[in-house]
Amino acid sequence: MAKIEITPKGEFHSGYGCVIMAAAAGVFGFIAWWMFYHVPVTMDRELAAIAQEAPAKLPDITPVPDLQARLSAFATAVSAGQKTTLKLSVADLNALLLMAPSADGPGYKDMLRIKSLDAAKGLITTDASLPMNTAKFWEGKKRYLVGEIDFALEKTALGPDTKVSAVRVPGKKLPDEMLKAMQMYGYCGPFHNDTALGPIFKAITEVKVEADGLLVTSGQ
Repeated sequence: MAKIEITPKGEFHSGYGCVIMAAAAGVFGFIAWWMFYHVPVTMDRELAAIAQEAPAKLPDITPVPDLQARLSAFATAVSAGQKTTLKLSVADLNALLLMAPSADGPGYKDMLRIKSLDAAKGLITTDASLPMNTAKFWEGKKRYLVGEIDFALEKTALGPDTKVSAVRVPGKKLPDEMLKAMQMYGYCGPFHNDTALGPIFKAITEVKVEADGLLVTSGQ
């Protein structure tokens, strides 16, 4: 059978390649503009509409005198592989915020204050004053998301974690995309990464939200 050959009839023009390259550059340029300019600027504008320039003054935390002893007893039982429980009240949880490991800058004690527990929904409700970057992050200026945040508990390989469930800013509505972005991150990372507290968190098998506190269980 004779070999079929296709011979182009049109004339090739060197400008075709330039057109293709220009189109590709335009596509990639649009993507870069969208990712590095449009999205940050849009988010910055949306955040400016719901945030405030100054942080809120959260209620003072009163240390709980016997909390350290109870935590130490729980840690000892965990280290020994024993099944043990620990009940943490709202006052205990706020006192734990004073102990939360933090890098340079404000810690959770300046951002969150636990106010109530919802046993039916398994939620921890907090007052919040969260620092947020501006689009010009290099200037080091902050704005503050001030309102209420509900946290839900989640079990992970590193132990229990808390993730944002809902955010309420008085008189304002948080954009859905911003809420989804906040829901991606766990807030117990500083505890998980701490050399002393990390192994204890990892040994916790269950955390249950009750009306009067969190019931923490370790062991089988």
